[in-house]
Formats: sequence, structure tokens, C-alpha cells
Amino acid sequence: MDQKVRELYKISYELRQKAVEMVNHAKTGHIAPSLSMAEMVATLYFDILNVDPANPHWQDRDRFVLSKGHACPLYYAALAKRGFFPEEDLMQYRMLASKLQGHPDMRKCPGVDMTTGSLGNGVSAALGMALIGKKDHRNHWVYAIAGDGEIQEGIVWEAALYAGNAKLDNLILFIDNNGLQSGGSVASIQDLGDLEARFCDFKWDTQVIDGHDIEAIRRAVETAKQRKGTPSVIIAKTTKGKGVSFMENQYLWHMKAPNAEEYRTAMEELGKAVEQYA
Repeated sequence: MDQKVRELYKISYELRQKAVEMVNHAKTGHIAPSLSMAEMVATLYFDILNVDPANPHWQDRDRFVLSKGHACPLYYAALAKRGFFPEEDLMQYRMLASKLQGHPDMRKCPGVDMTTGSLGNGVSAALGMALIGKKDHRNHWVYAIAGDGEIQEGIVWEAALYAGNAKLDNLILFIDNNGLQSGGSVASIQDLGDLEARFCDFKWDTQVIDGHDIEAIRRAVETAKQRKGTPSVIIAKTTKGKGVSFMENQYLWHMKAPNAEEYRTAMEELGKAVEQYA
């Protein structure tokens, strides 16, 4: 494992620590959906995305849309660590009038490219950004992360159909495929079937990876960037609640704050993981 990859793993667990701390402090929030996407967010914000925290509205920046907006604790942690706002502001999460609302708000939070929370809409917003980029002959990339429960929404498939037909090869969509949503397993609530085949039918280039493998994430993005004439979807197999033993694969942690003992245990486990990559 090279030093850069090691650093990214360390950051992914530091972001998990901050997300747990934020939800614990607020006594509410979506923790398990945050933890499952940590490696993807860490790799994007600390290795791939061309952004400038000093100039959040820079016209030629890459765009990122967290379509599963409820998972914003980890997103906010990444934005703060990347320098968009002070890390001490993270404890304002879900406070009245805070810039760190329970879902990302582009009008309030520096670095947020699109307000999300109404599930499925973020995928359509990313499509619009990619379309405008093409029409304006821009060279930036548009990335998005959607949840697998989220893509039960019909608006996702309308966007997918359009993006495929429009040949938007500047659009890269990650699916956080952890198999769980707020009420149980995705398969038992609204089975998505063969996701890879479905996106292929909509004229997308598809890849299936381990969403906790940073080297696989980096390779998948590089592969997606080589594709011409087609949008790309990276179906990332993940574990909901990854990094905290008692949260892993437990849908009841979709939105739940830890008690004092659970918080201590979670922070100890995540702290050990950070030390492993230090």
C-alpha cells in the first residue's frame, strides 16, 4: 500500500470519527449511511476533485452532489477538513440557523454545490450540471453519490435515461450499494434486481467495485474518465455503518444517535483504525 492510499484510509476513519461526534453532539442524525461512504468521499475530496476551498464558486471546479443528502455528517466533515470552513463549526450540525442543516443547503454551506434531501433529486441535478458543462464546452467533471434505497425513486431512472441518450461522459455516479435503507433491506422493500444490467440498458458504462477499497475507487474513476460517449456508474458494494462494529449491517442505525456507552465504544473502534493507518 503506497503512502497516499494509506493517508486516504486514515482520512476516511477521521471523517467517520467526526461524523459520529457530530451526531452524538446533536443527539440526532443519520450516522450509518454516512459511515458506508467514507472511503468514496475521502478519495474524492482528498485525491480526485479539482476544487478550491478559497473560491468555492470557481467556475471551472469539479462538481459534487451528495444525492443521499441525509448522509451529510460525513460530507460536512470532509468539507471542513478540506478547508471550506473551520472544523470547530462541525458541532453546529442540526442547530437552528446553522449552515450545517440536517440536509445540505447550497445557500448556507460553503462547498455544497447542490441542496439535496428529497431523494433522487440529486441525481437529476448532477445530470443538469453535466449537461450545462457540455453545452458550455467546459472540462470539469460532475460526480454524485446516491444510495441504493434512494434509487427506488422514479426520478433517478428518468435522469439515467436522459444521461445515457445525451452521452454525458462528464458524469460519474457512485451508488452506495449497502443493501439497507431506513425500513429494512432494499431487496425486501423494493428489489432493484441487477443494477449493472439496468444501467447498461440505459446506455451507461458500469463498474462494480468494493466501495471500501480505495485503490479500487481510484482505478474505477480513472476507467470512467477514459470512457467516451457514455455516462459512468460505479456500483460500490459497501457495509452500512462501516467501522463501528455494532452499527454494521444494522438498518436501525440509519437515523439514530448513540448513547454514552455506544459513543465511547464507537470512538474507541474508530480511533484504533486511525492509528492503524497513522
